[in-house]
Amino acid sequence: MAHTVISAKYPPQIDPSRTPFAFGDRALPRLNRELNDDTLLTRQRAVMSLCDYLHDPEHIATALREGIATSLKQLLTDPDITVRQKSTECLYVIAGHAIGRDSFLDEEIIVPLSKLFDDSEDIARKNAHKALEQISETPPGAEGIVNAKLIPKLVEKLKTEHDEIKELILDSLHFCMRVNTEDALTSQGMEVFTDLLRHESEVIRAKAARDIMDLSVPLAGKDKAVEVKCVPILVELLKDANCDVRANAAGAIMTITITTKGKYTALEADAIPPLVELVDDPTSEVRLNALKALTCLSEAPEGRAMLLEHVEKIEKRTKDNIPAVVKSAQIAVKVITWKP
Repeated sequence: MAHTVISAKYPPQIDPSRTPFAFGDRALPRLNRELNDDTLLTRQRAVMSLCDYLHDPEHIATALREGIATSLKQLLTDPDITVRQKSTECLYVIAGHAIGRDSFLDEEIIVPLSKLFDDSEDIARKNAHKALEQISETPPGAEGIVNAKLIPKLVEKLKTEHDEIKELILDSLHFCMRVNTEDALTSQGMEVFTDLLRHESEVIRAKAARDIMDLSVPLAGKDKAVEVKCVPILVELLKDANCDVRANAAGAIMTITITTKGKYTALEADAIPPLVELVDDPTSEVRLNALKALTCLSEAPEGRAMLLEHVEKIEKRTKDNIPAVVKSAQIAVKVITWKP
């Protein structure tokens, strides 16, 4: 005779780690209640379900109106790593939308999120930095990060974090330095970026050179670049195999050599030969930045004397297929061949 077997297993379509969704417009109110529940398992299930739910862009605005951002902000201090990890992931997804970035500022989430920069779990820190990088991409978001006094902490984290997170921090600082460079300068940003120029990762080298270019926009940044001796390293990177590294290194040299001190520092580092080689680089951004850097160096008599030997090569770029490169080549030739 057959006997009934009672199984303790869930059916295959049921995931015990997620809260089942309520029907229709009751889904978010229920999730929001459960995010604030005293029972850990309930919070875990709710935040896991919410993370999946928010990956549909159509749900972002409704979730924000329901007050989900406020609940996630509170969960950032939850003692459970799963809750913190999924909360930061939810916030990262929200930060990928304009309305979400606005809510970060309205709900003052930036500072609580930054507390997770010191979290013991790598994934929580990474998600927090991913969310912050998304916020920094807009001027109000970058200003919010600057006003929260997070630049010194971000620079400090570049010394110790994993490479994946370093890339995110370098991007965040890139956008923030469009708003304010003073904080990065006073927190030894130039020294840290210079150290990263020798990093084994070509992505980090490229982003470090780009951030040096950003930080060298003010006069104090140009002087600091000369002081910390980053120009010789940038000259070495002009021969890097990666085109982004070459482009950003040439761009940084271009920015630093606007000053007389910067010009002569680059000339001492023998920057002209590799820059002349980059005039024929297959990447247009590299050609453009190299021509602009050579124009700056030709404003020094010694630089002009050296570049007179390469006028024909530079002049060929006046027939480049990129209009910006053509214009820069024309200006370079004009400056190099100028006579008093």
